[in-house]
Amino acid sequence: MRILSAEQVDAALDDLALIDRLEAAFRGGAEVPVRHHHRLPTGTLLLMPAWTSRHLGIKLVTVFPDNVTRSLPSVFGHYVLLDGGTGRSLALLDGTMLTKRRTACASGLAARYLAPFGARRLLMIGTGALAPHLVRVHAKVRPLREVEIWGRRPAQAAALADQLAASLPAAVGRPITVRAVNDRKAAVGEADIVSCATLSQEPLVEGAWLREGQHIDLVGAYTPEMRESDDKAVWRARIHVDTRAGALKEAGDIVQAIRNGTIDEDDVIADLFELTRSQQTGRLAGDDTSITLFKSVGTALEDLAAAELAIESCAGARRSSDAS
Repeated sequence: MRILSAEQVDAALDDLALIDRLEAAFRGGAEVPVRHHHRLPTGTLLLMPAWTSRHLGIKLVTVFPDNVTRSLPSVFGHYVLLDGGTGRSLALLDGTMLTKRRTACASGLAARYLAPFGARRLLMIGTGALAPHLVRVHAKVRPLREVEIWGRRPAQAAALADQLAASLPAAVGRPITVRAVNDRKAAVGEADIVSCATLSQEPLVEGAWLREGQHIDLVGAYTPEMRESDDKAVWRARIHVDTRAGALKEAGDIVQAIRNGTIDEDDVIADLFELTRSQQTGRLAGDDTSITLFKSVGTALEDLAAAELAIESCAGARRSSDAS
């Protein structure tokens, strides 16, 4: 059985290749049961299985909030990949890195269908571990030239901006300016793409700030009590989600807007299954007026696709090394 550390998972996954793999996975489908939540005396255990005839995968996530007092992360993730025909163990992968990479690339997949084709400016709201992955992926999917970073702690936004200013141009192969900003309202209005990855329970993107032609990528707010956009933003936008089942149950931005009557379930135009299967269309060429909104909460299908690609990439690298 192969064991891949966080660093090995990160090195094995190319952004554009992972976006392609996710697109194929949503188009092909898989069995994805409802995730299991188990309450423990001091934490939570989450089990997220998915399978095809080829592979069975299970992500195990533990959430122990009191770990902060032990100088430990609150969340640990592990991914087990099994043979779909025999149940034989194939690999154990770092689930935390796998989740970061597949989450960012799911947003990249949505952006392929929904973001303005000539997008030049991205605003990243949030400075957590997912933020640099989201910025890099969006910059690979659209021809960005400017990136702005906003965070509740200006020092962290400045540090992330410095980090990306040094690494991003080489990652995407063209010059990109990166800077931290303090005026969130102005930055939202000026951006072509706004990406949010926060734990906010209060809106950070207001509909009154939006202009025609923008794409809004909401990655945080993964419980019904959380949200990153207000009702007006959701009402103004053409709404898309990763999966209808997940978003209509867990995505606070969508759940709260439905609950208070701002929208109804029929206002969700498509999920990634429908977009990748051409059952619904995304942004059409020449559409400079639509505001598109993508809301993700994650699905085990993405984990399975990412794990398969990581293992294949490692196997290919090993064969190349052996041949040389």
